Amino acid sequence: MSRLAAFGRFWWEFVIGDDWLVAVLVAVGLGATAALAAAHVTAWWLLPLAVVVVLWLSLRRAIRSA
Repeated sequence: MSRLAAFGRFWWEFVIGDDWLVAVLVAVGLGATAALAAAHVTAWWLLPLAVVVVLWLSLRRAIRSA
């Protein structure tokens, strides 16, 4: 395997990991926070709220599949 492919595989596993939905939701939360900040709206509260919601959804999915 080439070094570039190994590097890409590492980052894919590091960011996406087991649950692609969590990665997508975190990216959406970061993007929404950035959009609010760019619009000069206080955005410090959005990312912690997004983390709590993503954690709740992830745990709910794990409990249902167990």
